Amino acid sequence: MFTPKQFRKQAEEFGELVKTSTNADQSSEFQRLEASFNTLADNEKWLLDNHQKTVHATAPDRSVGVKLAEEEEHVLRCLGAALIMQWNTLPTKLRRELFDNAGAMGELLETSTLRAQIARFLHKHKDEAAAPSP
Repeated sequence: MFTPKQFRKQAEEFGELVKTSTNADQSSEFQRLEASFNTLADNEKWLLDNHQKTVHATAPDRSVGVKLAEEEEHVLRCLGAALIMQWNTLPTKLRRELFDNAGAMGELLETSTLRAQIARFLHKHKDEAAAPSP
């Protein structure tokens, strides 16, 4: 980012070019650039002088993201529990698809480990899922 002093220096350089230019179009362009750099210098100076009066972006509130993540995790846990409770009533094809999809959720190199964990979990809880609720 440039400082007001650097913008003023650029403006002065274009001002000198205006004085030495022999081409009217070129002289006009140098005047435009001189004015532009002077405006930039004025703006930058104003920002420096009034920094405390300007609106500043705040750091994102991470607690909101954490809260949403916790809520989503709770929803996913509830959905997962409801699915497990009905697992034995699902058609075999759907169970295979759900198992394959769940097994693919992990890291690529951990897929076989995750699939084994899911299979053990389903086997361990198969009788609980089949039991009718009161």
